[in-house]
Amino acid sequence: MMRKVSHKMFDHQQLCRARTPILSAIAFTATIFFVYANGIISTIALLSSSASTNEISGELHVRITERQIMSTVIKQPLRSMQEEIKEVDRSEHQSSVIPPFSLTVEERIEWFRKKVPEFEILKSNNLTKEFLGRVLEFFNSECDVQFFMTWISPVESFGRREFLALESLFKVHPHGCLLILSRELDSIQGYRILKPLLDRKFKVAAITPDLSFLFKNTPAETWFEEIKSGNKDPGEIPLAQNLSNLIRLAVLYKFGGIYLDTDFIVLKSFADLRNAIGAQSIDVSRSWTRLNNAVLVFDMNHPLLLKFIEEFASTFDGNKWGHNGPYLVSRVVQKVAERPGYNFTILPPMAFYPVGWNRIGGFFKKPENKVESRWVNAKLLQLSGETYGIHLWNRQSSKFSIEEGSVMGRLISDHCVICEYKYSS
Repeated sequence: MMRKVSHKMFDHQQLCRARTPILSAIAFTATIFFVYANGIISTIALLSSSASTNEISGELHVRITERQIMSTVIKQPLRSMQEEIKEVDRSEHQSSVIPPFSLTVEERIEWFRKKVPEFEILKSNNLTKEFLGRVLEFFNSECDVQFFMTWISPVESFGRREFLALESLFKVHPHGCLLILSRELDSIQGYRILKPLLDRKFKVAAITPDLSFLFKNTPAETWFEEIKSGNKDPGEIPLAQNLSNLIRLAVLYKFGGIYLDTDFIVLKSFADLRNAIGAQSIDVSRSWTRLNNAVLVFDMNHPLLLKFIEEFASTFDGNKWGHNGPYLVSRVVQKVAERPGYNFTILPPMAFYPVGWNRIGGFFKKPENKVESRWVNAKLLQLSGETYGIHLWNRQSSKFSIEEGSVMGRLISDHCVICEYKYSS
């Protein structure tokens, strides 16, 4: 049954009743799961080791938020570990192309055209050609919930904080599957990062994406060809960031499932969610004022995803922070609010964004007195209710250490699977 989504925030009790179990959008028929490391890590290797929001007081603060398939597959033959594991020197790899400031549009396009060959993610290679086959094989076995993340930064920057996000996901979804679309983590070094989870039989893989395949037959196909040819202005914001915004939309459109940012700590099961997006902020009348794209839950071929992709390609602006991400999903939802044919739910801020980017620091501080201890306990009690997880706003929170006894310290103690995090004093 279709539900219209209006600009008015749904009552959360109604939203809870409206949830239905998320369905895998694709029936996968591949026979063997494998992932690669800098080439490919074989099947046996892996399987064997297999804004702002309401606060406690109830006072609402509304602030300006941060600037923010299928086709026939010709499968490649499986190869041995000795043939596949090849250490590759990635020291020359650049995860983003950042043009100098103060260039005119014409100067920046000319600069970018010369730099395009250095941007690895735009290139095709043997791994990108095997992308679809590897994805089908990965999701061949039963997955309770199908998750996606992206990672376009250097592999060395995938740190303990990001690993906590993975731990929390598998703590809540031990039989879920997580596919990380990443050329950087699809390497020996990336395999070593993921190995502690694989050793505990969790289903996680990093696979080099084929962007041409992901964007093919979507409104983004022409945009991507213009980028690859160097004829499109990438803007001053790192192109990798905007590619991440687009990749998440395309992979959900073609495969269906749940996308999470790597700075999102999962607190409870997503299995009862379907076709949902979260509000980052609401006003005093409980109407949403900003949505966010850090968490997206959608079936394959959902029409709203297609609208998101269309908006990205037609209004792309690489100079405005958030224009192609959180602001984009907000614009599109507002446009389609009263149109028939869309079926999705807007969840309130407490679902995914229970704390704003400008207050996230409080979650990392240990209590210094009884009043602060009571606040930590009250906050944890609140989060145990309708919150699926916490977006950590890593651009702001990365400077904070997790102190033992803090809200974050308590949460990761309860939602880790390896539990080797060392707290700051």
